[in-house]
Amino acid sequence: MSKLVAIVNVIAWAGFWAFGYLAITAEGLRQGQIVVAMLLAAGGLATGIWAYMRLVRHTEGSGYARRSGVLDSQARAAAQEKWGN
Repeated sequence: MSKLVAIVNVIAWAGFWAFGYLAITAEGLRQGQIVVAMLLAAGGLATGIWAYMRLVRHTEGSGYARRSGVLDSQARAAAQEKWGN
């Protein structure tokens, strides 16, 4: 499943950059074509971010990457008690 998400990630970011470039540098395109390119770029951005976050979660869960600096509930409560001191 993670390989499928990785492939989706690559395709989504490629679509974001390709259609974003078309939307920004378009000369001679009609307004509707530019809007479609912007919508496709936005879809690629959203899908790319989603897929990237899924991959990060998978690599942290499998032990391939270090866990992010998120504290567990006990450590967070202890840190909040020391906040005002």
